[in-house]
Amino acid sequence: VYHGPLGLKQIAKSIKHKVEALKKGIQGLGCSVNAEPIFDTLRVYLPKEDRERVLDAAAQRQMNFRTFSDSIGVTLDETTNTEDVESILDCFKQASVARKNTVDVWSHLKDEFDGTLKRSSVFLDHDTFNSYHSEHEMLRYIKRLEAKDLSLTTSMIALGSCTMKLNATSEMVPVSWEHFSKLHPFAPFDQSLGYQEMFGQLESWLSEITGFKAVSLQPNAGAQGEYAGLLTIRAYHEAKGDLERKMCLIPTSAHGTNPASAIMAGFKVVAIKCDDQGNIDVQDLKQKAEEHSEKLACLMVTYPSTHGVFEKEIKTICDTVHHHGGQVYLDGANMNAQVGVCRPGDYGADVCHLNLHKTFCIPHGGGGPGMGPIGVASHLAPYLPGHFAMPTNKKSPNSIGPVSAAPFGSPSILPISWMYIAMMGGQGLKQATQNAILNANYMAHRLEQHFDVLYRGDQKTVAHEFILDMRPFKKSCGVEIDDIAKRLMDYGFHAPTMSFPVPGTLMIEPTESETKAELDRFCDAMISIRQEISDIESGKFKKEESPLAHAPHTALSLASDEWKVPYSRKQAAYPMAWLYEHKYWPPVSRIDNAYGDRNLICTCISVEDAVKS
Repeated sequence: VYHGPLGLKQIAKSIKHKVEALKKGIQGLGCSVNAEPIFDTLRVYLPKEDRERVLDAAAQRQMNFRTFSDSIGVTLDETTNTEDVESILDCFKQASVARKNTVDVWSHLKDEFDGTLKRSSVFLDHDTFNSYHSEHEMLRYIKRLEAKDLSLTTSMIALGSCTMKLNATSEMVPVSWEHFSKLHPFAPFDQSLGYQEMFGQLESWLSEITGFKAVSLQPNAGAQGEYAGLLTIRAYHEAKGDLERKMCLIPTSAHGTNPASAIMAGFKVVAIKCDDQGNIDVQDLKQKAEEHSEKLACLMVTYPSTHGVFEKEIKTICDTVHHHGGQVYLDGANMNAQVGVCRPGDYGADVCHLNLHKTFCIPHGGGGPGMGPIGVASHLAPYLPGHFAMPTNKKSPNSIGPVSAAPFGSPSILPISWMYIAMMGGQGLKQATQNAILNANYMAHRLEQHFDVLYRGDQKTVAHEFILDMRPFKKSCGVEIDDIAKRLMDYGFHAPTMSFPVPGTLMIEPTESETKAELDRFCDAMISIRQEISDIESGKFKKEESPLAHAPHTALSLASDEWKVPYSRKQAAYPMAWLYEHKYWPPVSRIDNAYGDRNLICTCISVEDAVKS
């Protein structure tokens, strides 16, 4: 957006220009490079002794080149200047094959591609990419986008199973330090000793928290952690010669990505029923474990379950799977209800992934970055992910290999979780868990007088999240869950998780970050919406003429000359008094979610045109 098509093209031209200069200089030294086309990267082919001389010369200049078995890789970008190019050439002058004469590397250079590689089509022609090319205009543009956003700076985001909690400034500050942010993921080991020390401490802390022998920080998303954990289980079985163990048991209360991860890892999924209280049906588990005993690879279980209850039979569940030769994979999405209180490694899990972007405070949402490291019991440790760039003490001959491009996932964001654990300490982490569970039970208790709480444990309590059943309102007055979610926007709240794991419900997770005042504010909003539903049930409003049917209400709709609904503008925009102090205005009125999901707009060329081209 800032550079626009012209700026991006100019950046590309400058890179091409500098690479052409470097190529000309290296060829002038008598060294061979990779064939055309070349954009930002050169591979210089040299004998081993010459490669070592060049790399030593580069190290003295505080530069790293990429090493291959037969060549050296050099990549330039827009931050590379002419002095850098000259310095790189000086390094290659150390090669024994290098000629002593020099050439003028900066004259008669091309900065574009020739022939079919040269782009002729228009790109980024939308106004957004052609409007904000000064810093001030860019600042205003970003601020306008921010004003449209409902974030944790506005109100609590009670997304169940997603743990949208505070990412404190003190945790985030180290991410901006250049010692972390500017270190390349493939930097040589001896240049990242501080990082390695932080990795080691973080792995040790996570091992202590979970009760597992070893931890891999490589998976850089929760689902990738699931995948990596399942691959370690598969490798374990294969190493024992149990090649037929391909069956994966998954309860219907498990986290939503579990079945997809299991299939990607090469397993076949068998569903396990849950009882009316949301617990795993232990009898169904035992029956299916017995039925698939010879082929049972693992069970994927979420604890506490996505239904918001602690499985009281979790040890029996783990023992049953182990009895039939399987392994227990525990989905750690809900570790926010366990840290400092219980440990997966103690009650029977063999492997568990941890959402650092949930429980351990790396920012969550918006497409990343995330981190999903896995902890494993000692018998699975030899199979943890490996990587060619890992230090030798991190490698195992039985490793499943890399599951991420970089050896430690997204290392530049790991200081966030390190800071969180270091500052909280053991007692603080335990208190956070206790507060998360307390907050959920407080909200469930307040709201149970107005909505049905779908699942509870034997003590009539919930875990760190709970499910409200909205299905009765569709029967009583036609109010859908979408109506409630969109009406919450008028109250300044993001909707909780909708229709997962049970269609027509809201799953609410307050976390430990929210004060009682904020919990009450959300509860008050839900209770007020319940009254608006009652107004439809009693006949005060028709459904199609109610605030719920027209939510969310934008500022433009309230400022319109026409107001054709029977409720007031005040009820539409300011249904609670605390909105007078701060009002979030939804930027867009109601859209048809289902229509958008079912009528996708493809911006790519047609298959027919692709074939022709």
